[in-house]
Amino acid sequence: MTAGNSGQLRVFSFGGGVQSVACLVLAAQGRIDFDVFLFANVGEDSEDPRTLDYFRQHAQPYAAAHNIQLEELHRIRRDGSTETLWGRLTREGSRSLPIPVRMANGAPGTRQCTADFKIRVIGKWLKQLGASAESPAKVGVGISVDEIQRANNRRCEPYEQITYPLLDLGLRRTDCHRVIRAAGLPVPPKSACFFCPFHRPETWREMRRTAPELFARSCQLESILNERRATLGKDPVYLTRFGKPLDRAIPDGWDTLFDEWDETALCDSGRCFT
Repeated sequence: MTAGNSGQLRVFSFGGGVQSVACLVLAAQGRIDFDVFLFANVGEDSEDPRTLDYFRQHAQPYAAAHNIQLEELHRIRRDGSTETLWGRLTREGSRSLPIPVRMANGAPGTRQCTADFKIRVIGKWLKQLGASAESPAKVGVGISVDEIQRANNRRCEPYEQITYPLLDLGLRRTDCHRVIRAAGLPVPPKSACFFCPFHRPETWREMRRTAPELFARSCQLESILNERRATLGKDPVYLTRFGKPLDRAIPDGWDTLFDEWDETALCDSGRCFT
């Protein structure tokens, strides 16, 4: 574990997707100054399995080969057990609804998933290494120029100072693809929980076609949440903005998108989808 020339703790919040892997390569090339990358895994039962496969088959070996510390972190309860996002959502008797499910009018609800399973998990690690309001850690986040609207320095925690190395370098997502391929790595899939309500319709359609078991589990989760809400006398919620159950919102064999996704609804933390 090392710090920069100023003695400040410097880490990169690794989401497991295109921008994060590009930053891993840039760090290996010495173009950005991070030698510690932190991946907060929200759960083996929650992350997209493709992201976890890429992390273990490509990102970890690449980091090790270039003397970069790539840590996999988990949310640990006080009793020492690991909590996953899927586990919290499906726990019997739970009323927790931390993901940004869609209300009947299509608007996203509040979300706590990123804060609880990404930001605080990384924050705990940082504070154990001495990060504080008086001595904040510099935390790199992989937001590229084409998603600059997601960058928001006002949302940093007291113990961290957020920086956006891809913005500093003027790199777009397409540039990240080139950086990754030039390093001899395959381009990773987008990183997110497989059941994330911020998925675009085409992502759901592709999941139904190529990963039907994940699509079925997403439908199962939606049903569990709505069965619970019905017993509480609450309106149903959905994983898409179309106001209907997922298997009806994304019918089998649907090939044409009939409208655009609401880009303003994207997670702006930079800890997911990067």
